[in-house]
Amino acid sequence: MKKVMMLGSGELGKEVVIALKRLGCTVVACDSYERAPAMQVADSYEVFSMLDGEALQEAVGKHNPDIIVPEVESIRTDKLYEFEQLGIQITPSAKAANYTMNRKLIRDLAAKELGLRTAPYAYATNLNEFEKAVENIGLPCVVKPLMSSSGKGQSIVKDVSELNAAFSSAMQGSRGDLKEIIIEGFIDFHTEITLLTVTQDVGETLFCAPIGHRQERGDYQESWQPCPMNPDQLKEAQEMSRKVTSALGGSGIWGIEFFLTSEGIYFSELSPRPHDTGMVTLAGTQNFNEFELHARALLGLKIPEIEFRYPGVSAVVLAEKDGIPKYSGLKEAAGFPQSDIKIFGKPTTRPYRRMAISLAYDRTKTESLKELRARAVKIANKIKVH
Repeated sequence: MKKVMMLGSGELGKEVVIALKRLGCTVVACDSYERAPAMQVADSYEVFSMLDGEALQEAVGKHNPDIIVPEVESIRTDKLYEFEQLGIQITPSAKAANYTMNRKLIRDLAAKELGLRTAPYAYATNLNEFEKAVENIGLPCVVKPLMSSSGKGQSIVKDVSELNAAFSSAMQGSRGDLKEIIIEGFIDFHTEITLLTVTQDVGETLFCAPIGHRQERGDYQESWQPCPMNPDQLKEAQEMSRKVTSALGGSGIWGIEFFLTSEGIYFSELSPRPHDTGMVTLAGTQNFNEFELHARALLGLKIPEIEFRYPGVSAVVLAEKDGIPKYSGLKEAAGFPQSDIKIFGKPTTRPYRRMAISLAYDRTKTESLKELRARAVKIANKIKVH
């Protein structure tokens, strides 16, 4: 029986823990706050900051895990290299965790080393560098912290009057002690997709059907699978995904984001773990959801194929203010056919915090994507977080 340590215990980690437990693992869930979602289903838990190297070292020494699974961006990644050298498996790899938790490393790898098509970009650590970068790249542009999640600190700058606010937001939204931002040229895309990619030690690289998604404030609001795509662009996205995952190494699932434009496909970002937009797979759209795929791959269990079954959509349920969550509208939301609800179990709320999702699916394959999306949003709107 493998002992697995989860670094980060949010809603994605919770589903990974469930998948690992069903495969006979013992799981220790770690996060910076108590009663995090994954802690509620794990065998044991630890509470500490993932950026505290000594605390991380102490937790690993205490539990002696066979496998460490990073689930958040803010981790003292130099420690992961040390653990890997001691024989502990890091999923997918210490290099993958280190590169992808810093937008600078992964963007330079993709654009400069691998030659993938990306938006023009530059970095800045102070306001003067930021203003020069914007001048070179032009407006509109996208401003993001190098290390963040769920759209924190991200903004689109359309006018020079917005520069100071965008710079401050990006710096304040930075996770950890890395105070640097990335400025990207705005890509005029018609669709943004996630291509879930599974790398295996015991099998070939596999791809899930592409997932389309809609964002607000840099965070996803809806996702749908499959996303209609030009076959040539899908093949190009798969080749890009194969290149970047091969360069980073290891086994597991990767959420790789692309912009689809009339001029071609652009690499955007990469996460070396299940992706929030991939929660749509909880609707049963595939033979294995993304969390089961991650668990099987990291345990070295061969995945012969990923079978797409029927279309599905996820829509988020957000909190509006700070507090302790109470939910209403569940009976109304549960009354829809071919649907489901997933409440994450987060112990507190804050404005725009994702607390649950609705799922709508179409086993008969008779609904249009527009109808299916509308149904998922309607279900989500029935649920209120008080």
